[in-house]
Amino acid sequence: MNDTSGSGASPDAASTLDAGAEKPPAPAAARPANLRAIIGDVHEWWTVHVIGQVDQAEVTERRREDGKLSEHYLFMTAMSGGIAILGLLLSSPAVVIGAMLLSPLMGPIMGLGFALAIGDWAWLKQSVITLVIGSVLAVLLCAVLVFVSPIQTITSEIAARTRPNLFDLFVALFSALAGAYAMIRGREGAIVGVAIATALMPPLAVVGFGLATWNSTVFSGALLLFVTNFITIALTAFGMAKLYGFRNSLSARNTMFQNIALLTVFVALAIPLAFSLNRIAWETNAQRIVRSEIREQFDGRSQLDLLEIDFAAAPVGIHAVVFTPVLRPEIEQALSASLAERLGETVKLDLVQYEVGTNDSAAERAQLSAARAREEREASARAEALAVRLSLAAGVPTREVLIDEARRRALVRAKRLDGASLATYRALEARIAAGEPDWTIELIPPAGTLPAAITFDGGEPTEAGQAALNVTGWAAQRLGRGVVLIGPTGEAEAVAEALRGEGVTVSIRSAPGPLRPVWAAEAE
Repeated sequence: MNDTSGSGASPDAASTLDAGAEKPPAPAAARPANLRAIIGDVHEWWTVHVIGQVDQAEVTERRREDGKLSEHYLFMTAMSGGIAILGLLLSSPAVVIGAMLLSPLMGPIMGLGFALAIGDWAWLKQSVITLVIGSVLAVLLCAVLVFVSPIQTITSEIAARTRPNLFDLFVALFSALAGAYAMIRGREGAIVGVAIATALMPPLAVVGFGLATWNSTVFSGALLLFVTNFITIALTAFGMAKLYGFRNSLSARNTMFQNIALLTVFVALAIPLAFSLNRIAWETNAQRIVRSEIREQFDGRSQLDLLEIDFAAAPVGIHAVVFTPVLRPEIEQALSASLAERLGETVKLDLVQYEVGTNDSAAERAQLSAARAREEREASARAEALAVRLSLAAGVPTREVLIDEARRRALVRAKRLDGASLATYRALEARIAAGEPDWTIELIPPAGTLPAAITFDGGEPTEAGQAALNVTGWAAQRLGRGVVLIGPTGEAEAVAEALRGEGVTVSIRSAPGPLRPVWAAEAE
């Protein structure tokens, strides 16, 4: 008889029990091995089925052709720039998009990234030259068109390209990723969409506008936007080329330094753009605060009809128009203090109140509309009259006077007048500014000789010395030039402190005799 006790269980029964039981977890040492296997499989798939399908020689040759300086490249760049500046002046997005589609600037920028990835310095140099020549051609052409154009107003399309921020960097980044992928994978039809998103040509056209109108804010803002786009595109093309197996002949150490340098450039570009984005966010929140604060001060039947905020002014300028059944002329001072406290910045409030009834009759609306239209006509006529006065004082045509009605700023570059000194030009500016207290007047004089001496008596400037000091500081500010003070050290230190307080770059050179101010370039 067979023994069927526990110790004599059959092997088949034991196997059945083992199969039904839960298997013990895999040893910890096996898990990293599995992970390494997965990574190895992914790496093999990427190397064989992705990188292996890319004809690197063909991609490189196409990029070389796109980045060459040719008649076609120059012609299309010029045409794209001309269309872009006309679209910006007319504030027509459709025309601006047309300029983006024509722009060939993507070619040399992408070529620059690929050349950097494979270490071809001759190609890199060619791409940089092509990009610089095309960019300069576009800027100069746009500047000429703006200079001869009767329209020199900063439109919404122009203003939108003068304040780049971190979002612009990410737009360029994602556009460049799509563009580089399309180029490497041979699907370049998508480049049209990339050109629209990245918009390389319109910022260059705005640079030309800023150059023609001598507007440093527009010029620098648009130039920063273009540099943001082109560096981001080039670095992204470099990264995509590396990802798809494009290699150079650099050592591992040099490659590491190259990658660190490129990452540093990208981060350095992102920092000021992040600050700009933060400022834009603050301005958006400030508009909400101002609107809410003004509405809280008036009857519920009141209406805030117009709100304009000039964040570039110092202090911040706020112009508001309120329709209210009950006028409150005493509220302006308290409202200014409240806004300054909430915004954390001093403000200059211009609050206009119109008394209206509680009914919303058509006659009343028409009367108010007529009042606003009359006010706008008077402001426009006043600006035109100011432009005429400035043109006469500066000896230039009226079209050369830059008028910004929104910010109430006027600027003109004066022509050299026979026998006129820097003090003469300063007096002309002061005379015009006295008649327009609400405007910021800037008359830029031609480069001239600074006052002969800043005289002192008893350790303090004489009346004539103070006048010479005022002219020196004013001229240095308007012309953006540094000053060297030559004379006794004590007197020079006192004058230097006053000039530096006005933002003037000053250096001192000790010498006997009266204190003489000279331009820094002339003292060398």
